[in-house]
Amino acid sequence: MKVAVVGATGLVGSKMLQVLEERNFPVTELIPVASEKSVGLKITFKGKEYTVVSADDAIAMKPAIALFSAGGSTSLALAPKFAEAGCRVIDNSSAWRMHSDIKLVVPEVNGGVLTKDDFIIANPNCSTIQMVMVLQPLHKKYGIKRVVVSTYQSVSGTGQKAVQEMMDERAGGDGFGVYPYRIDMNIIPQIDVFQDNGYTKEEMKMVLETCKIMGDDAIKVTATTVRVPVTGGHSESVNIEFHNDFEESDVREILSNMPGVIVVDNPAMKAYPMPLDAEGKDEVFVGRIRRDYSQPNTLNCWIVADNLRKGAATNAVQIAKYLHAQGWVE
Repeated sequence: MKVAVVGATGLVGSKMLQVLEERNFPVTELIPVASEKSVGLKITFKGKEYTVVSADDAIAMKPAIALFSAGGSTSLALAPKFAEAGCRVIDNSSAWRMHSDIKLVVPEVNGGVLTKDDFIIANPNCSTIQMVMVLQPLHKKYGIKRVVVSTYQSVSGTGQKAVQEMMDERAGGDGFGVYPYRIDMNIIPQIDVFQDNGYTKEEMKMVLETCKIMGDDAIKVTATTVRVPVTGGHSESVNIEFHNDFEESDVREILSNMPGVIVVDNPAMKAYPMPLDAEGKDEVFVGRIRRDYSQPNTLNCWIVADNLRKGAATNAVQIAKYLHAQGWVE
């Protein structure tokens, strides 16, 4: 199977290559794609060296699947061209997520919405992915009325330059201006640009994507997204109001039985999820599970995941594996 990775030299693109290899995805020929300045570079995959090519050359090579992580404008321009050539595109940008005819997929949550006619498939926002992995089984049992989420998102979510900027600041430098303020020893309560309603674009992604993935526009979501000086791994404080009451023990059991979710919740042993624990792992970790006593039928929890893996690369590869398992790509 010919597989293209568009944005192969970037932070997420590199992680996609790693996950493809780890999960033994049946790649017979890798087609690494990047910007013109990177064309000609060499990439090693499964012990074999491949040359980075342009998008036009990649399309001519007729890949079966293309994993995109090259930004929204690139996806808008190139995804239809790959799709027209018979290639199934799994796009990690926000370009296609809210298009009414494009599926937005977390395989464990709503993989069943995919059909053989889907040639452009959207990978959700990293913070949304880890949250809906916890919300979906609880929604099925209790019915979710409202979600209040505050995120603590690592600098790797912004890219390689942001990671280097934080390290440069930590070493006494001035950084490179990736963020509007110093990030090391600081917290910035803004991710992406502000919208007319006072929310940032990142916050509105969480609001809109959650309802689309879970197939329920009646769920009310409000979000505050925050950048913190952590290299990798996103954390979220989530307050969930249900239509029906619950027992904490039942919640823990439901989440323990959700594929891809690991419950780490033992306050007596100081056991709770942290970004360092999630680093390099594909699961979503949840803890600090407790009733909100300020109002009925409401739960608090703490959700952590590796934003480059389940939040991006792993989810995309899982979608690809689903397509392959259905016999839609070969």
